[in-house]
Order: sequence, then C-alpha cells, then structure tokens
Amino acid sequence: MERRHFLHTAALGGIVPLLPHNGGGNDAGAVTRAESLAARRGELDELSVAELAEGLASGRWTSRSLVERYQRQIALLDAPRGGLHAVIERNPDALALADQSDAERRAGHARGPLHGIPVLIKDNIDTGDKMMTTAGALALVGPGAPRDAFIVERLRAAGAIVLGKTNLSEWANFRSTRSSSGWSGRGGQTRNPYVLDRNPCGSSSGSGAAVSASFCAVAIGTETDGSIVCPSSANGVVGLKPTVGLWSRSGIIPISSTQDTAGPMGRTVSDVAMLLGALTGVDPRDGATAGSAGHSRNDYTTFLRTDGLRGKRIGILRDAFGFHEKVDAIMEEAIKAMRAAGAVIIDPVVIASPRGIGGWEHLVLQVEFKDGVNRYLAARGANAPVRSLADVIAFNEANAAMAMPYFGQETLIASNARPGIDAADYLNARTKMLQGARADGIDATLLHDRLDAIMAPTGGPAWTTDVVNGDHDSGGESGHSARAGYPSITIPAGFVSGLPVGMSLFGTAWQEGPLLAMAYAFEQATKMRRPPTFLPSLVTNGP
Repeated sequence: MERRHFLHTAALGGIVPLLPHNGGGNDAGAVTRAESLAARRGELDELSVAELAEGLASGRWTSRSLVERYQRQIALLDAPRGGLHAVIERNPDALALADQSDAERRAGHARGPLHGIPVLIKDNIDTGDKMMTTAGALALVGPGAPRDAFIVERLRAAGAIVLGKTNLSEWANFRSTRSSSGWSGRGGQTRNPYVLDRNPCGSSSGSGAAVSASFCAVAIGTETDGSIVCPSSANGVVGLKPTVGLWSRSGIIPISSTQDTAGPMGRTVSDVAMLLGALTGVDPRDGATAGSAGHSRNDYTTFLRTDGLRGKRIGILRDAFGFHEKVDAIMEEAIKAMRAAGAVIIDPVVIASPRGIGGWEHLVLQVEFKDGVNRYLAARGANAPVRSLADVIAFNEANAAMAMPYFGQETLIASNARPGIDAADYLNARTKMLQGARADGIDATLLHDRLDAIMAPTGGPAWTTDVVNGDHDSGGESGHSARAGYPSITIPAGFVSGLPVGMSLFGTAWQEGPLLAMAYAFEQATKMRRPPTFLPSLVTNGP
C-alpha cells in the first residue's frame, strides 16, 4: 500500500471511540455485547505454554491449528469496532511459519518447549519480514526493518512463531506529558479487557491486554520505567522486567541505553520463566549483554518451586503504599500469604533515594532518547521513512490532524533540544542516578536488612481512559528497579471492583531466578489470576 494512502486510512481507522459505539456505561446493548464477548471463550483460552506444547506433542493440535485459532480470537475480539485494539499488525507469514514448524516436528526436530508456539511482540521490536516496526507512530509507517532484533532471532531459533505485533503507547509513552497509555496514531486506543473503558496502562499495553485476553500464551514487552510491570498489573498477568543486559536491545526502538530492556509477559510465572530463558545471550550489537555472561541461564523453570518463599526475607516498601485503601488491603493479604508460605517479613524497609534522582532520570532519558533514536534510524538506512528525531517532529507537525489529534509531542521536542551524550550535565546526572539507585539504594537496603527481595504494590486499579486529559494513574512502584537497571516481577494479587491489582518483587542485578521462585510460590499459594470480563463500564445500570 502506498504510504500516503496508508496514513489516511490509518488515521481514520486507528482513532477509535473509547466506549462501545452504541452508548455509554448505562446502555443495555453495551452490556449485552460485553456478555457476548465474555461468553465467546476460545479453545485455547487460559492455556499455558506447557499445555500447548503437550497438545502439539500429542497431536491434539498442529502449529497451524494454533495459529488459526488465535487468529480467529483476534478477529473476533480485537479488530472490530469496540474491540481491544491490542494487536497492531498480524504476521502475513504466520501460517507458512506454522507449516514449517509442523514439518520439523514430523521429522523429529522439535527445538524445545517453544517449538510451534505463537508469540506476540511489541511494535517497537524489529522483524526482518513483511511486518513494519513503527512504535505506533505514523512517521515510521513504511518499509520494515532490514533484519530481526536479536531477541527475535533467539525466538525464531527456539521454534516459536511470531504471530504479530502488539499496539503500544506511541513512542513507548515518550511523546507527550499528557498522553493516554495504550494510544498510538497507527493502532488507536488499546482497551483493558476487564472493563473496556478502563486503561491497559503502558507502554506495553497491547502485550498485556493480548495475553490477558488469550490472543497468545506469552508476549514480549519493553520497559524503561514501568512499561512492562504496569500493563501486566492492570491486565491481570505476570510480567518480568529483567536486569538490563540479560536480553539484548539491538533492533529495538530505544528510549534509554541505561534503563531499556525487553521482557516476557504471560498469564503464569512458569510461562514467563520459559520465555525468559529462551531469549538470553550475549549480543555483539549490544554491549550491555556482556555483563550477563556467567549470570544468565537458558532455563529458568528450574527455579519454580512451591516452597520458593520458605525462609526468604522480604522487605515491605511502605513508602509505596497509601495511595488507595483497597490496594493497601490487597497488599496486606499478600503479606499474610507470603508469611504463611514461610517467608520472613521485614516491615517496613526504606530505600534511601537521593534528592533529585527523578530529575536526573528525566535528563538521562531525554538525552539518551535523542541519541538512541537518531542512531536507530540511521541503522535502518533506506528502510527508514524518516532519518532523525528532527524528521519525526517535522512529520508530526505537517500531519498534525492525523498524528496529534489528542495530545502533542512536547517530550520529543524537549529531547531533541538536549545536548549529546558527551555533555557534562548528562554524564554527571547518569553517574549520580546509578549510584543512588544501585549501591546507595536497592543494594544498601538489601544488605542492611539481609533481604532476598523487596515487595511493593505495582499499581492501582485501571483508571478510565481519557485521551483529552491524559493518564491519571494514582500510584505504584517501578522507579527504584528501573533507574537501577535491576529486575522486577509483578504477579496478580487481587481485584478492586473487578479490576486487577499486581504485587511487585524486586532485588539486585541478575536475580531473576530467585525472584521467579518467590513469585511462583506466591502464585501457587494464592491463585489470583482470573480471566477478563469485557465489561463496557463499571457502571452498567441505574441513573
């Protein structure tokens, strides 16, 4: 499709209404539609990777039949008006790849537990195929990337099938200070599958919503600060932000070379662990991965034990509580569950964050974003529709009605005005931020109280989506581990008015295995995951 025509149709089709088309929350037709959506459970709903792999091995399914079933669910629940808008593009080669996978299996060459498993990936991750990589931005619509990102190479080597790409907060939520999470010019507004007028959080909005709605068993998101753990919490799934460098970032549209990482999202801890190990490895194109040598594993499922909390010392970060009384009540029940599972609870603990650390992070992200995007677009070469961050800004200004119908691009403009990565202010801010977040922050707290992990609420219940005024989330914790580049995992912990709430566990570098063990034990003891309800609104009757 010619690019100008694509932009026109994308602008008309991508900007979607936030409520069911036939009315607001009191509309009986909307309620009926929600009941119909919830009733249309697919054969693969809530099935784990292990269950899918067992079905493939036994002959119950083929990879082709899995792809076909997931494609039907996406067509039914995602694409229509009023759907989730979690999938921004389906892979036109998915069925052909499934046939290849089935042929390999028949020949006795199954590559491992992910062989033939369909996986969705975020639309800021390069694929050297017929799909585009746009970060949801109309400015990047055009030819695809020249090659796979390293983690996509690893995903394909494991035998998985890239089913498609997920919608996201445009530019991974680094475009405006008044943006709506889950909205992109190319994909429209992603919805929360529990209550459709609620926000899925971001920026890995589509990955979280797609996993929750069983459009796939596992998906890949990316995070700079909260972009995996928040949508995982809001959509009732498990999400793990790895240590920076455990997974390569090459071939991923960047924000920050200091804080960026991709990570797995799934409905169970075991699915997240399975995907995590398959994509590790040292990548010459990403120097941060050199630090993972000797620390990474190809199989993290060996950590999954129901007694994974026994004897573990868990510190409670009370500074992250207090933004919602019902979230606090859920966290208190989570603490009780961990104590009953054998954990030693240290309550409270305090992470000493130096004054100004948020400002340092702000500076670091903007400087690195400008540098990283310019480098990324230059590497795309002739395949890049635009060649620099300045070009992106100019495109948006020239196409404002389509690219900026609700909010602007002040974050892009501010970043483009920043100096280069050799500037003294940037280097000083980055050094002080990392020292404050790592040695003086998380590491000092772990050492002082002899902790195995720190616990905090991931976030509150999903807020009502508002593209005019932007996000209005109330609280939660992601910043400490994000600024440090340390791992964090969120697990479903309860519900507020039917909306999921997650609990986070985080620690020091390269501790993904122990965190998975503790998360798995909590998950097995509490079993808080519930399928989404597709309600149009929390208010469905009355005046």
